[in-house]
Amino acid sequence: MKTQKPAVLWFTGLSGSGKSTIANLVEKRLHTAGKHTYMLDGDNVRHGLNKDLGFTEEDRVENIRRVAEVARLMADAGLIVLVSFISPFRSERRMARDLLDDGEFHEVFVDTPLEICEQRDPKGLYKKARSGDIKNFTGIDSPYELPESCELTLKTATMSAEDCAEAVMDYLDGLMIS
Repeated sequence: MKTQKPAVLWFTGLSGSGKSTIANLVEKRLHTAGKHTYMLDGDNVRHGLNKDLGFTEEDRVENIRRVAEVARLMADAGLIVLVSFISPFRSERRMARDLLDDGEFHEVFVDTPLEICEQRDPKGLYKKARSGDIKNFTGIDSPYELPESCELTLKTATMSAEDCAEAVMDYLDGLMIS
């Protein structure tokens, strides 16, 4: 039985943009408000459900297809699902949106300039991509397609992670989800 309005918050942006940090802050706030949530994060899912996939364009599309299917199942169960994936291609984000009921998919673009993401580089991935040790790295030798119609844009160059989380909560309040 659904006792809350289900939703999928799809955080998209470059590696190091702050997607997971912001999504985790939002999840904590929702949990504090008594909401039932689940977090799907690129790093965790790739070590389990999608450990058989690499980073070719085809594998990235399949990665997101699987994640979108899991998010749909969780939304069907009444959860608020926070999905934090680079998901660089518009077509895969559109596919995820199309899987869900109207009004359940909320694309959150974590808009951070490449230079800032490279400065943060918490995992050293940009350095490896620049040196050629990692191929098909989004933002370096593989494209990131900017969203054309996302529900919310967070500019982390000028907003703190806390301010971004607050903006997401305000957005959810307006939808009567939080």
